Amino acid sequence: MGMASWTSALRTRRIALGFLPIAAITLGFGEAQMSYAGTANGVKNVVLVHGGFVDGSGWEGVYKILKKDGFSVTIVQNPTLSLVGDVAVTKRALAAQGGQAILVGHSYGGAVITEAGNDPNVAGLVYIAAFAPDKGESVASLIKEPAPGAPVPPIMPPQDGFLFLDKAKFPASFAADVAPDAAAFMADAQVPWGLEALNGAVTEPAWRSKPSWYLVATSDRMIPPDAQRAMSKRTGATVVEVKGSHAVYVSQPREVAHLIEQAARSLTLAAK
Repeated sequence: MGMASWTSALRTRRIALGFLPIAAITLGFGEAQMSYAGTANGVKNVVLVHGGFVDGSGWEGVYKILKKDGFSVTIVQNPTLSLVGDVAVTKRALAAQGGQAILVGHSYGGAVITEAGNDPNVAGLVYIAAFAPDKGESVASLIKEPAPGAPVPPIMPPQDGFLFLDKAKFPASFAADVAPDAAAFMADAQVPWGLEALNGAVTEPAWRSKPSWYLVATSDRMIPPDAQRAMSKRTGATVVEVKGSHAVYVSQPREVAHLIEQAARSLTLAAK
């Protein structure tokens, strides 16, 4: 049974990803892991890619943990005007790395890393409550026909070719487990998400040739958890599940950082 798609947000204001009863592989995190950055042949570079409606500042908590553990971390500031443009910005960040990197994407950032991940500097992909399109798919094509009862993100009608979330409804839909004042700031500081980014199609999914990991946010009201499980299953990713909102990378930075470090450890062991 294939993954359900979503209805058009532009005509209905309703975006909800299809529901599939597909079980994911769930792994425990355990206690804080050792740093793998200094291990021989290990991947010491991490590149973090944000999604739509936000910028890279939400990665601060994850950044601090990874830096403390010895990783070199780069945060991409995508303009979110088009998928092609965001992939180009991400590839420039990859070109500046001193060796191979783990490429991490949240939400729409998953589409970006799926395309940009074909870069030879990418050792592996980590999806955080993210879209993982296949060849020819875009975020728009993944959000075409809603499943009954699926959460409906409060996306406003397009304004001059850009999308925004309703500020009053942003916290509950995007950042329900983030501190109220921080969630309100995120709502007021929204970055316009371009329709060209929404409609940008992947030409060659990197997860077909690169190892991948996926964090499912089990309380997500932007991309339903079962849709995340379906996407992670078809990518063949190693999966963890964390009780968190769509902004799990903000509210649960340690769990997100641990998955990235798990990826680093796996890639290090594979290189030996």
